[in-house]
Amino acid sequence: MGFRVLASDPLDPKAVAAMREAGLEVDEKTDLTPEQLVTEIAVYDAIVIRSATKVRANIIDAGANLKLVVRAGVGLDNVDVDYAVSKGLSVRNTPAASSNSVAELAIGHMFSLARHISRATASTKAGAWEKKQLKGIEIAGKTLGIVGIGRIGQSLAKKAAALGMNVLCSDAYLTQSPIADIAAMVPLDELLEKSDFISLHIPFDPNVGPSISTAQFAIMKDGAYLVNCARGGVIDEGALVEALKSGKVAGVALDVFETEPPAADHPLFAFDNVSLTPHIGAATDEAQARVGGEAADIVIEFARSSS
Repeated sequence: MGFRVLASDPLDPKAVAAMREAGLEVDEKTDLTPEQLVTEIAVYDAIVIRSATKVRANIIDAGANLKLVVRAGVGLDNVDVDYAVSKGLSVRNTPAASSNSVAELAIGHMFSLARHISRATASTKAGAWEKKQLKGIEIAGKTLGIVGIGRIGQSLAKKAAALGMNVLCSDAYLTQSPIADIAAMVPLDELLEKSDFISLHIPFDPNVGPSISTAQFAIMKDGAYLVNCARGGVIDEGALVEALKSGKVAGVALDVFETEPPAADHPLFAFDNVSLTPHIGAATDEAQARVGGEAADIVIEFARSSS
């Protein structure tokens, strides 16, 4: 029996083909329930997942032959990483593959907020003609504060600078900006105080809780715009609703939510000055091809090194 791989979430067909061409046995089972996965996982050496499959302790314990977990994407919040590592498993992800796509979505959301694109689409379809009501702003000349200046943050900074924005950045793990000629590193409070637009590109730590809550909203410039294409939970959604009600925040764009999908009666849905997408940051043809290719490379290299 060769090296067996379970793709439990949809992968780019070329990635699956590449693993098979390398001599690996790959099964695509993308509709397994968590209960079915517990039963199925025992015979596999590796599992490749995206965001839907959750690799929790019970899955890890059931994986009698499991050696490798690959998250085809950035976040590892759907994997019990510490527990997996404690059981001798290798856990990998593909952090670089979707950076450009996520950065482009953040830019798109910024334009949507600045020019009321979401509201204008809905109102025009409804038969309204809100030409006078929808006066917007230019983003050129505005200050963008990027919280988290990793791969995605750097990609966003370069795009924003090319559009004529002034870019600041803050990062809990860095003391100097990796692109100092484009984005100046400042303390988080200073970034919040000075930025017209704030874009979040940081992980969510359940042990810490939201990075942006009531105290952070209080520091922000009146009328700031907030974008989150990172992880749900990074923003305290209750505090965000209050900041929108008060006008402290002029508009918010979210690709991620505390609970996904959000409830149909989510209070944010009552606001016109929001731009919302259903966690599609990496959902481009190009990103998925790169994500799948990188995941396949990881699995193939691991299989060869362990043979």
